[in-house]
Amino acid sequence: MLLGAALSLAIMMAAMGAASIIAEKTRRSGFIDGIWALATGAATLAQILLLAAPIERPILISLLMAVWAVRLGRHLVGRTLGSGTDDPRYAALRREWGAAAPRRLFVFLQMQAIAGWLLALAASAAASRVGPLGWQDAVGCAIVLVALMGEWHADRSLAAFRRDRPGEVCDRGPWGWSRHPNYFFEWLFWVGIAVIGIGGLDWRTGLALIAPISIYLLLVHVSGIPPLERHMLESRGEAFRAYQRRVPAFFPRPPKTDQADIQRDSTR
Repeated sequence: MLLGAALSLAIMMAAMGAASIIAEKTRRSGFIDGIWALATGAATLAQILLLAAPIERPILISLLMAVWAVRLGRHLVGRTLGSGTDDPRYAALRREWGAAAPRRLFVFLQMQAIAGWLLALAASAAASRVGPLGWQDAVGCAIVLVALMGEWHADRSLAAFRRDRPGEVCDRGPWGWSRHPNYFFEWLFWVGIAVIGIGGLDWRTGLALIAPISIYLLLVHVSGIPPLERHMLESRGEAFRAYQRRVPAFFPRPPKTDQADIQRDSTR
């Protein structure tokens, strides 16, 4: 386990170091997240290959992680290639950092490497749970598949809306139930992985639970929703404020339609 952990950390740090160079050379910071997803998948597989455990659950986790990494990485890289602008979150950081941007971006991405490494640890811990495959694995797989399909649908819905109505705030489909359904389904994916890995009060369970907890904190409170919503408020103004009043930020629920409720929330 220690050798696998060291190898996966080296993979993540090297990949994110390369990502900082690519982002600086191309001025397309969107490549960063795609590289991170692919590297996290590779780091997980590197750890799982070194597990001395029965092969059924490692194979299951490897397949789920491969699908996750390829789908997300392909989506993020493809979106970046099709865009003529820089990722607004990283563009804002570059403006804030000024001349120190290359060095600070490198350090910042090494922190993201650590985050990806923790996810790889969590997934490999889930793969190492002892015992035959059973109902718990089936429940975890079902959650993972719902998450993958939900995130794919959210990404497709947003892309189609932007093609048809550029510059407007998307509130169609899953985006009418959550302002960030892609983030919600990303978190749900790691919930499914954790469900597969929970096996009692031991170190494997503790590591498996790192994933949904850390992903939730990162997406909701650090590098996901806060900078993206600041950008949306700057670029969309009152239209996005009205959207915020109607639709929850993360956990999906039906949008508010009662004007009294909307007015009450807007005055809080």
